[in-house]
Amino acid sequence: MPTDYDLAIVGGGLAGSSLGTALARTGARVLIIEREAQFRDRVRGEGVQPWGAAEARELGLHQPLIEDCAHETRWWTTPEETRDLIETTPSRLASLNFYHPEMQQRLLNLAVQADVELRRPAEVIGVIPGDPPTIRLRENGSEQQITARLVVGADGRHSKMRGWGDFPVSRDPRCLTIAGIVYTDLALPEDAVQFVLNPGVQRLSVIIPIGGRRFRAYVCFRHDSRVPLSGAKDHGVFLDLSVATGAAAEWLDDARAIGPLASFDGADSWVDFPYREGIVLIGDAAAASDPSFGCGLSLTLRDVRVLKNHLLAEQDWSAAAQRYAEEHSRYYASLHRIHGWFRDLWFGAGAEANALRARALPRIAEDPSRIPDFLACGPEAPSDDSARRRLFGED
Repeated sequence: MPTDYDLAIVGGGLAGSSLGTALARTGARVLIIEREAQFRDRVRGEGVQPWGAAEARELGLHQPLIEDCAHETRWWTTPEETRDLIETTPSRLASLNFYHPEMQQRLLNLAVQADVELRRPAEVIGVIPGDPPTIRLRENGSEQQITARLVVGADGRHSKMRGWGDFPVSRDPRCLTIAGIVYTDLALPEDAVQFVLNPGVQRLSVIIPIGGRRFRAYVCFRHDSRVPLSGAKDHGVFLDLSVATGAAAEWLDDARAIGPLASFDGADSWVDFPYREGIVLIGDAAAASDPSFGCGLSLTLRDVRVLKNHLLAEQDWSAAAQRYAEEHSRYYASLHRIHGWFRDLWFGAGAEANALRARALPRIAEDPSRIPDFLACGPEAPSDDSARRRLFGED
């Protein structure tokens, strides 16, 4: 049946723009619908780990990002060591860090340059699954319907596409709250991430350089340990909590906030099989990974590459989307399993969690390779029961 587009993508962020560019370059008729007239800072992720940087390279996005907005960060620094990511990862790539709104706009520009049709600002008000699927769209005060061979939900962790497609959604129990803010004038190098994990108080401090002497700072803490942080009234609390977690006070002495302070719940939410009846989900819409572990943007790039490859290999796009969904479910399950172990080990509360740390942490200190290398390998890091037993010191 003839359709208005081959691919209609709801959401013009990292997921939507990357996929749109990749398919448009092959001659596909691609539409991106973006609700926001201008991208804003909402305390979103800014780190692509080396395994995700490799995905960006496969998609032809690595160099354009570096040339425009991305900041390569070679070193991963903890109180125990400084790791050279280029020398110690299979991809031989540093992490990519950026200010999220700048990244979104750069990739959306690339999509338009690749002849993607962009409707912005425009609001999707409904999607009807089927063959073909139909989008109900509101733009400039009027409503219309469009059809596509495939509709892609790339509308983030609060995805409406999940509901319109009638996808059952699973969610982890609440555990961590993540508070974040952008600073300038920190007494830190711009080529190293500062990662301070403090299992003794179940907290994590991360400071990520994003270029131009700007740094995104995060503090992650158990949701039941304190109220979330928000707004200028809590700036001092954020700094105090960072230092109490283990960040050096001198790093933050001259810190000047240049963005909002906000908190959000870190619990994963996901769809077990992100395809049905002409609708496919990618990025956070398919699986919103706990930002405490920094894999969300890398996971999104993996989704884009895998879906793109299946669509280019198959005439039957429904079959291609099903193969993507099967593959996504496997690699997300692996990453989710590893992150669950980390939550139990580093952020668990109570006598059982304390006993786990008492057994596992001394053995990890003697042999850090017991920790699955999620920075280098992502979902390809070992995640079987042998890896779990080794992490928890049960071997």
